[in-house]
Amino acid sequence: MKKKTIYKCTSCGQEHPKWQGSCSSCREWNTLEEDDVINAPSGGQKGINKKKNVIINRLTDTVSQNSDRIVTKYNEFNRVMGGGIVKDSVTIITAVPGAGKSTLLLQISDDVAKQGLKVLYASGEESDSQIKRRAERVLQDIHKNVWVYSDNSLNNVLGCIDQVDPDLIIIDSIQTFVLEEYPQRPGSPTQTMECANTLLKVAKDAQRPRAIIMVGQMTKDNELAGLRALEHLVDAVLVLEGEEGEELKQLFSTKNRYASTGELGFFSMGEQGLTPIDNPSEFFMTQRDENDVVSGSALTVVKEGTRPIILEIESLVSTTFMPYPSRIAECLKKDHVNTLISIMEQRANIPLHDKNVVVKTTGGIRLKEQSSNLAAIMSIVSSCKNQGIPNDTVFIADIGLTGELKKVPTLELRIRELERMGFKRVYVALNGLKSTTTFSTIKVIPCKTLSQVIHSVFGTSSKGKEEKAPWDE
Repeated sequence: MKKKTIYKCTSCGQEHPKWQGSCSSCREWNTLEEDDVINAPSGGQKGINKKKNVIINRLTDTVSQNSDRIVTKYNEFNRVMGGGIVKDSVTIITAVPGAGKSTLLLQISDDVAKQGLKVLYASGEESDSQIKRRAERVLQDIHKNVWVYSDNSLNNVLGCIDQVDPDLIIIDSIQTFVLEEYPQRPGSPTQTMECANTLLKVAKDAQRPRAIIMVGQMTKDNELAGLRALEHLVDAVLVLEGEEGEELKQLFSTKNRYASTGELGFFSMGEQGLTPIDNPSEFFMTQRDENDVVSGSALTVVKEGTRPIILEIESLVSTTFMPYPSRIAECLKKDHVNTLISIMEQRANIPLHDKNVVVKTTGGIRLKEQSSNLAAIMSIVSSCKNQGIPNDTVFIADIGLTGELKKVPTLELRIRELERMGFKRVYVALNGLKSTTTFSTIKVIPCKTLSQVIHSVFGTSSKGKEEKAPWDE
């Protein structure tokens, strides 16, 4: 068969008949690499071998099997994975350099080894001694069931798999490995996809299933490097967020065939590696005494996956000396902040046209839910009035452009978490809860408008006149 030379983009995978400076699809420069393909025989279907005796089953007759899982001692990792590592799965984890992905996988490897399973840690980036030094730093004792191999030849790694017969295989990272059958350099789309396909066959072997976790490099746009086909190939894609030097690390999945993608795991990076944060609410709010009330702080409850998390929103309002005041938010989009400020000015009569407004969250978590809108506004109002909100008070509601409070989903679950943590009052939207729902130690205060909430918390109406709240009627 005749070979044909094409040029494939390493960023998006688009094929080009000849070399050019930039890819016509993604507009990236210097990303085209030479690749050889074999032309298929001409003549339509001629030359294609069709197998006739293929075993096929009806879906109704197919037996459903639950895949076994390897459960680690790291509950936050298990939560994101859906209960543990599936024994015949391929997972890829990606993060910016220095986020701690290799450290996390080394800790998981040691824990799996202590359960009596064999682990092969293959690295194409670090030497054996470098891996050993990191293990001595983050692990109390290294289990003998962890095997390490440093080489970028996947052919040699496959030989190690036959020799060790591991239950868990770590590949760090997939973009550094090559198969000798292909001439392309490490990290090229062909090498990466062929290596991944080979590992997939190893994991899905019906006679000897194995769990494989691959490290994937991240591009400057904070995306998994390589073709999108790599994400389609694997069973789960994990992302570890957190810049180098930051203590808080967040683990979540953008794809998971065995669990929901909404779960979020929290870790704290220290000298002993990554430590799971089992109660993230304590990490995302400032611990203060009952009488230590500060202005510009309000609490809310967000839902990450199936878990409610109590979160503190902080605001700072200051007088501007420029024609256009600043609107700065690390946790919200700028348009979102401007919308909330417009609602405050029009519906609550709080002038902010000559004020700078800065909004952030404790711990740096981004606000994705509309349920935090009321708390964000109340933190701004608190800073503007220079009056603190009691530390046992929480706000859970969305705000409409009319200034009315809107109910949010799973409100009862959020309030139950507040009750468990010892909070005394929570402001919600009118008719946000069922009339039959009762709580023993927390007072639920339903409100119809933003003005009623401000009047109840600060004692004066935001519109300059008394406005009765529904609980006072």
